[in-house]
Amino acid sequence: MNRTITKNAGAVSSPVVLHVPHGSRAITAAARSRILLDDVALGAELDHMTDAHTGLIAARAAAGAAVAPWLFTNALSRLVVDPERFPDEREEMRAVGMGAVYTRTSHGKRLREDDPAHEKALLDAYFTPYAAAMAGCVRDRLAGAGRAVVIDVHSYPSVPLPYELHGDRPRPAVCLGTDAFHTPGWLLEAAREAFAPVGAVGLDSPFSGTYVPLEYYRKTPEVAALMVEIRRDTYMTEPGGPPHQGIDTLVAALVTLIDAAQIRSSHPTR
Repeated sequence: MNRTITKNAGAVSSPVVLHVPHGSRAITAAARSRILLDDVALGAELDHMTDAHTGLIAARAAAGAAVAPWLFTNALSRLVVDPERFPDEREEMRAVGMGAVYTRTSHGKRLREDDPAHEKALLDAYFTPYAAAMAGCVRDRLAGAGRAVVIDVHSYPSVPLPYELHGDRPRPAVCLGTDAFHTPGWLLEAAREAFAPVGAVGLDSPFSGTYVPLEYYRKTPEVAALMVEIRRDTYMTEPGGPPHQGIDTLVAALVTLIDAAQIRSSHPTR
């Protein structure tokens, strides 16, 4: 297994992949050597940019599901590479220095120098293998279950950070990110019902879209996908603090969604 990834096997019959891309604070020595922040400033940046405890939420939900889903987790911080960004000019976050390799912090300060050779080295070492492994996980679900349902587990701060392109939009307790091709109506309905106990459930605000490996993006309707963005004050002390009792409600909600996806994806309706 590639060292950038933790993959926990689920049931062969399960189409569900819980994807946790931004939950780690780990930074490789090579990446750290090019980051310009001192240790205190880097710790603060990790507090802001890490989707803290999302790995715990996903793992607890996977353990509680009636049929075990597959769990695919990024073992490195998004400050090494962000596996969910486009690695080229298609990525809108490049405008604020946050493409696949970040050059700016959440507050617009310099994170690392612009260095195309270093960027390519990071993409080759981490981004490309990660994308290939995630595509392989989806391929295996298509082969084993005849379909795949990628549930992307994220969190976001209750107060907008300066880097956000759409920080003025509503910030519900749970934001569901969708894709017109890959998010079927049944999956969106199931998520709205599952997360209703957490609080207000919004759609594509303040973040939109969902992650599908490029091999299948807008090509394979058997791959369904949904991004679940959880507002951090619903389950933890911000920024970067411990979880509180709200995490139990979130885990129960995610279990409900997983169980619904296991059943309803076998009888899909758009």
